[in-house]
Amino acid sequence: MSVAANLSASRKMVQQLRCELDIKRLKVSQAATDLKQFCLQNAQHDPLLTGIHPNTNPFRPAKPCLLL
Repeated sequence: MSVAANLSASRKMVQQLRCELDIKRLKVSQAATDLKQFCLQNAQHDPLLTGIHPNTNPFRPAKPCLLL
């Protein structure tokens, strides 16, 4: 690796580290608490937990067509 390439790679690394320095970080315990609270607050709107009403289910089986 040439000196110029090494210098360029080092500058990119320093720039990336400076960007990451400004990121606000949360403790994992706080993030887990927030996520749990969000899930509990929105559980009543989750169709995977409450089910889908048969009249509004877009994936219900199609009714057979009867022609007389």
